[in-house]
Amino acid sequence: MSTTEQPREPAAEPRPRPPAPAGVSPASPAGRLAATVERLRREVRTAQAEAEGRALIELAKGILVERLGCGPAQAARQLTELAEQAGVTPLEFAVEVINQAARDRVAEVTDAFLTAAAEPSGRDSAVRLRTAESGALAANDTQAVADSLLQHALQPLGAVAVAIWAAGADGSLTLAGSAGFSPAEAARWRYVPPEVATVARRGLTERTGQWFSSLAGTGLPTIGRHVHPDGGRVAVPAGTGGRIHGVLEIAWPKPLPPQPPRVVRQVEALAELCAHTLDTHPPHQAPGQEPRVLPDAAELMDLADGLHDPALVLVPHLDGSGQLVDFRIQHVNSRFLDPAGRPRAVINGALLLEAYPMSAGRSELFQQVERVYATGEPFRAHRMQLTALVDQVSLSAVADISISRHGNSVLLIWRIEDETARLASLLQHAQRLGRIGGFEENLLTGEITWNDELYHLYGRAPVPLEELPAHAHPDDAVTIGRFLRTLLHHRRPASAAFRLQRPDGVTRHIRVVAEPVLDTDGRPFVVRGAYQDISAQHWTEVALAATRDRLAHTEQQATERSRLALQLQRAIMPPAQAPLRVPGLEVAVRYRPAETEHLVGGDWYDAVVLPSGLVLLSVGDVAGHGIEAATSMVVLRNALRGLAVTGAGPGQLLSWLNIVAHHLTGAVTATAVCALYDPRRRTLRWARAGHLPPVTVRGREAAALPLIKGMLLGAAPEADYEEAEVQFAPGDTLLMYTDGLIERRGRPVEESLAHLLAAAGGAPRSLDQQLELLLTYSRSDTDDDTCIVGIRVG
Repeated sequence: MSTTEQPREPAAEPRPRPPAPAGVSPASPAGRLAATVERLRREVRTAQAEAEGRALIELAKGILVERLGCGPAQAARQLTELAEQAGVTPLEFAVEVINQAARDRVAEVTDAFLTAAAEPSGRDSAVRLRTAESGALAANDTQAVADSLLQHALQPLGAVAVAIWAAGADGSLTLAGSAGFSPAEAARWRYVPPEVATVARRGLTERTGQWFSSLAGTGLPTIGRHVHPDGGRVAVPAGTGGRIHGVLEIAWPKPLPPQPPRVVRQVEALAELCAHTLDTHPPHQAPGQEPRVLPDAAELMDLADGLHDPALVLVPHLDGSGQLVDFRIQHVNSRFLDPAGRPRAVINGALLLEAYPMSAGRSELFQQVERVYATGEPFRAHRMQLTALVDQVSLSAVADISISRHGNSVLLIWRIEDETARLASLLQHAQRLGRIGGFEENLLTGEITWNDELYHLYGRAPVPLEELPAHAHPDDAVTIGRFLRTLLHHRRPASAAFRLQRPDGVTRHIRVVAEPVLDTDGRPFVVRGAYQDISAQHWTEVALAATRDRLAHTEQQATERSRLALQLQRAIMPPAQAPLRVPGLEVAVRYRPAETEHLVGGDWYDAVVLPSGLVLLSVGDVAGHGIEAATSMVVLRNALRGLAVTGAGPGQLLSWLNIVAHHLTGAVTATAVCALYDPRRRTLRWARAGHLPPVTVRGREAAALPLIKGMLLGAAPEADYEEAEVQFAPGDTLLMYTDGLIERRGRPVEESLAHLLAAAGGAPRSLDQQLELLLTYSRSDTDDDTCIVGIRVG
């Protein structure tokens, strides 16, 4: 009995005893138990590796038996001798024998991977990949392929689960096989409808592979996400020959760091292996689910012939290495129209890029066909620009495009837009938006043609031009008569606007434009024209005219009110006033109206000698402008004069004046300064109601009087006002003013007051000159009235 000679393996070296756990003595029972467990675990891993290696060695021996025509024993010896000559282990040499013997696309992927993997661990990766390949080729369905991939190739990379998705022609995804996920989770994710965003669909649409370091933050649902919410995930398209059959999705339990190129290439090789598996083994069908039967090219050609739109049936055209390079036009239906006008016989059987070389240009039609063939997701586009290059002449057309995959073929439908029909549609939209209706009237036969918009405008059957006055407003009879004479008798184009009275009682404003068409004898035989509904425009013009009238009337009223207010103000407050004669006291006043007469304000001043011999000095400013402010100023100024004869002090006078402002003048508000000067004692008692303080000038030093309490007039029903007294010396000057003297836009009051003090403390001059200087060099820019009262003690 012959025995099979096994390949010799190098003698195993003595294995060191595994260390005991920290804190545990190796001689203790716990230490010996831990060492035993570690030794058994290592032996199990070694046995698994040896079993995998034996499977590959047995496969290589079978190849040698078939190639050399020898028995198993001779094949084993030959394998051992060749491995020794090559300086590699029998397992590594067995992988090389299998690669050389394999003639399928999977072996080519493995060769490319082994050539690119230059890292020290490249041979280990090759062994794992070939082991996974052997399991996939021996498997009888995609589920077994998923189990083999996870066990032999992905678990050494740290992955815990794998899912193989099959892409449907409608863009759906079916879970063809999975490993590492629970049966309930796999059943829940058995089918993903089209257009549902998942991790697998991202890998399908991107076509370059999606590597997610962590699912956290992506927001994409996927199988097993709740088990490892922060784990890494990879979705790589599985395709061959330019067509994507599905997606390989791999799950890691923890965040996935950036992987080296060898791991990326290994995963891509596994994805291509899955593509062959999906092409060979159809996805597992769920219970009760009918398998989808995809039509072949012949059935798709019959389908194209039954369509009412131009259609082409495309089949993939591969090069010698199996790569997709173009699509061949397998069939064109009878309704197909070439943009360049070529017959269908020229197009049928040609390559797509040969017949339409510009389809890979701006329109990207070829790229869309390629994507649909690869992913199975249909494509729709409205008004895509198509370009055909024929005899160095570029021809363009606009079409609606529809692309879908059916089995291994692609159906391309384009509806080339008719330029004439498009322009007619644009004209119809323009007529509808402009409310324009066209007509044509044959004067010889009486035949009248109206479009739909004109029927809508008239609300009746066509009306001859000669009967137009009967359907218009009687007042427009002269206008319509002139229009008809110009058109029919003078034979010239004419237009007119009239009021159309519809049968439903509605009156519309219409503009009609028409021109006659003359025969060879110069006589009109056809009239063409258009009616336009201008009712909206007419009523807009009427509304604008009414608005202009109201604006003109309002402006006239405002001008009249401003003129009256200015006359009233200047009658009471003249710009200049005769000097006040008081022994030992020089008094001067100045008033400057606002530069804009429409902003007549409520500023006032007063300087009068009372029966008691005291001099009443006051300035004030009523809030607002116009005639209301001017009349309120008159009331307050005269009221203060009348109250001053009672002999009360300035604080009491302002209290009474506050009652007048709040109750007797329509609740106006105002600011004021009231002062009583005693010529005998040269003292000034003063009070303020929200007004700027007076300024005193002694020599060349100017200073504002300290502020005292006092709220503005009219703000409250009752108010008390504080008084203060100032002692003057001969030559001193007092200035009382309204805010129009110093107020400036965008500047604080303190800055403007400082400028006033600097100007008032200049070189000595007469009181009149000083007031004129202050008005001339005032920095106010608010177009407000300005009042100044100045006294100088003699």
